[in-house]
Amino acid sequence: MPGRCNPGFRVAMPFLNYSDFATFSGHGYLLIGGLILVGAGLLIISLIFNLRVAQSVRFDVRHREKLHEYYRNTFSQLGVILIGIGVSLFIFFFQQNYQDNRRRENELQQVLARMAVRVARAAVAAESLGGFDTLLDAGGAYIRPEDGGANPAVTAEGAALAKQLDEVLILERDVDMRTFAILEPSADLETSPVSNELDSALWFNIVRDESDIKYAAEQLTQDFGDLHRVLGAAPAAAAVGDPQLGPKVKQELLDILWDADLLRARARRLLARACWLFSAGRGFVGLKPDAAIEAEPKSHQQWLEGVKGRLSGLRSGNASCYELLGAGGAEES
Repeated sequence: MPGRCNPGFRVAMPFLNYSDFATFSGHGYLLIGGLILVGAGLLIISLIFNLRVAQSVRFDVRHREKLHEYYRNTFSQLGVILIGIGVSLFIFFFQQNYQDNRRRENELQQVLARMAVRVARAAVAAESLGGFDTLLDAGGAYIRPEDGGANPAVTAEGAALAKQLDEVLILERDVDMRTFAILEPSADLETSPVSNELDSALWFNIVRDESDIKYAAEQLTQDFGDLHRVLGAAPAAAAVGDPQLGPKVKQELLDILWDADLLRARARRLLARACWLFSAGRGFVGLKPDAAIEAEPKSHQQWLEGVKGRLSGLRSGNASCYELLGAGGAEES
């Protein structure tokens, strides 16, 4: 219903960004280079003083010889110390970077493994969305009534409304709302240090869609309960034909259609986004939001048409990302 409000979405607590240490390491290597260069410069100066020591010995200038020896030894020792510090720091940063890179690679592999399992399970849950397609898109793409929708799902009356009611009651038995709880890719990301490398707009869209799915699933459960309270023990045909029950049944069905459309739109977009991320492999952390996936057209059918070309070329296992959406029923209607 237009007056309903989304209960809000969860905010993930990100870890420290991996790039922070990379930036620090880059500055560290500049320090190392500076130490080695200064140390090398001091050694060159010590060589110059060594030549002056030789000249002092040749001309038997004892005072200058001792002074130049002191400078030579001082500069050579400082140079060796600075070069030693630079080499030690270089070894430390090299080992640290190697360990961090290995740690990051392992973390990325673990995230991808968890994401693969979630995409596979979500694809199974998405198969049930085909029933919503058959209900919502019969006779044309479903558009919410407040946006000008006028397909048979919205305008059904009389016998068509009774048939729609029967289909809704069948869907209630066939679709388990609890299965949509697994459509949460943020659960694989929010506990990982790589989460902060993900584009902030993309992260926001993921969490927003998860919140909408939870909201729609909860509302659908309540909508079905409201419908049963209105129907009581009356058969579908009798309830629709009753002057008092008919308008109430129609309103409850419109509520169910609104929330069912929100559920399938957000569930499929979340699955499409997760499959798109997974198909990119370890490079998923550098992706920016995809315009086709993030689009907000008036109807779900328009969105499916927009992402078909984008997702058909991406694969997860033996199926394309578009096939995983379970949109076949929608295309056939």
